[in-house]
Amino acid sequence: MKRLSGMDATFLYLETPNVHMHVGGVFVFDGTGLDRSPYEAISELIESRLHLLPPFRRRLVEVPFGLHHPLWIEDPDFQLSYHIRRAALPSPGGEKELAQFAAEVMSRQLDRSRPLWETYVIEGLRDGMFAFLTKTHHSAIDGVSGAELAVNLLDLSPEIVQVPPPEQEWKPDRVPSDYELVRHAVGSLMKQPTSAVKAFRRTLEVALSVRERNRQPGVTPPPGPFSAPKCSLNGSIGPHRRVAFTDISLDDVKLIKDTLGGTVNDVVLAICSGALKYFLEATGETLDESLVAAIPISVRTEDEKGTLGNKVSAMLASLATKIDDPLERYQAICSGTRAAKEQDKAVGAESLTQWAEFAAPAIAGRAARLMSNVKVFDRVRPLFNVTISNVPGPNFPLYSIGSRMVAMYPLGPIMDGIGLNLTVMSYMGRMYFGALACWETVPNLDDISGYLLVALDELRKEAEKILGKERKSEARKAARTSTKATKTSVA
Repeated sequence: MKRLSGMDATFLYLETPNVHMHVGGVFVFDGTGLDRSPYEAISELIESRLHLLPPFRRRLVEVPFGLHHPLWIEDPDFQLSYHIRRAALPSPGGEKELAQFAAEVMSRQLDRSRPLWETYVIEGLRDGMFAFLTKTHHSAIDGVSGAELAVNLLDLSPEIVQVPPPEQEWKPDRVPSDYELVRHAVGSLMKQPTSAVKAFRRTLEVALSVRERNRQPGVTPPPGPFSAPKCSLNGSIGPHRRVAFTDISLDDVKLIKDTLGGTVNDVVLAICSGALKYFLEATGETLDESLVAAIPISVRTEDEKGTLGNKVSAMLASLATKIDDPLERYQAICSGTRAAKEQDKAVGAESLTQWAEFAAPAIAGRAARLMSNVKVFDRVRPLFNVTISNVPGPNFPLYSIGSRMVAMYPLGPIMDGIGLNLTVMSYMGRMYFGALACWETVPNLDDISGYLLVALDELRKEAEKILGKERKSEARKAARTSTKATKTSVA
């Protein structure tokens, strides 16, 4: 029995009938060599590795009256067959059909009376492919811990690795009584006043430090919450989702980074910026201010690697969509992310997580539902416009049940007021974008996927122009050096 951290529990409190706080991933495999159904093989694989997947057998126990954060217990009623499901795509079984199926799955909330995950084994893909889609509640994992969890279902070669059995046999927990839950909650709450004083003091110090830093000459502070412009991507969301996939060359991204400066993440932001700029312009929407993106940041330390739950913060950065020139836009994004990172360091990773510990479950959950019901975000500015997340992946092939993985599309959640999430993961020289959006808010999600390719192409051309000029300059220098050497030799 283990109590959720404040940050983990926050993802439960944010959930409403329209806001689903689960994360997902679609993994596509070449199944041409399989001699049995992928569903049977993956079911056996998961069953043999359950001891490596702790969240898969844990379920929530709510504290009466919402006195404190819920608890995880080892589910005494766990049934693996409930969580692994079989599906097949309609013909022709392409990317479009796969995205539509993923959207249907991501539109349904997880049942809180059971462990908060589902896996769908999807057959009927063209060219002998199959896929599996995982869906896990954000209260159990973040992007990094989710990737680490998925690794336990993958191998480095076509040979299926036989994992040693657990050292200790798994034992389910007894469901605690209401009296035990209340007593345990009260005991924990009695320790909070001291922690709250420390958190308040730390927050005050951080606020003064950031205020002083942002007033210094030459410092351009990053955007603050609710400073983003209101646009069609923002507003109260419904329960239904759209999903779109695309992928780009990692070599192209590295070429842009190496030529124009910045980081891989800056290139990803610039590609998303260009795509959103062109998408809004195509719909006839003009904004007086640049879009603002929230960028999740892992704050997991070396000692915390391999642990589950959420160790995540976020920074806000301008996407510079008011700048038409793609090179100038990219440079503005690079400058903005540097400023955001510096401020994030000044704030400290623990500031947000400390305050999350003191959220009152009963109040937080009701507040989230009330804001959703009265459609607050149809009337006010959004916290930010879009979530953009970049999770690095391996540059070597991975396998499951003997089949090689050929693509992996991550899917992040959307929130009330922010109807679009763009998440990207790299694998084997490609960067795979998973776009998830509210069905009503972003009806033309496929267009955004297309504009990602347009934005990449224009940045690559800018990089190639600079490289071409550099090569010509080097060629002229080499020619002058050769001429001088020839004259000296003749003399």
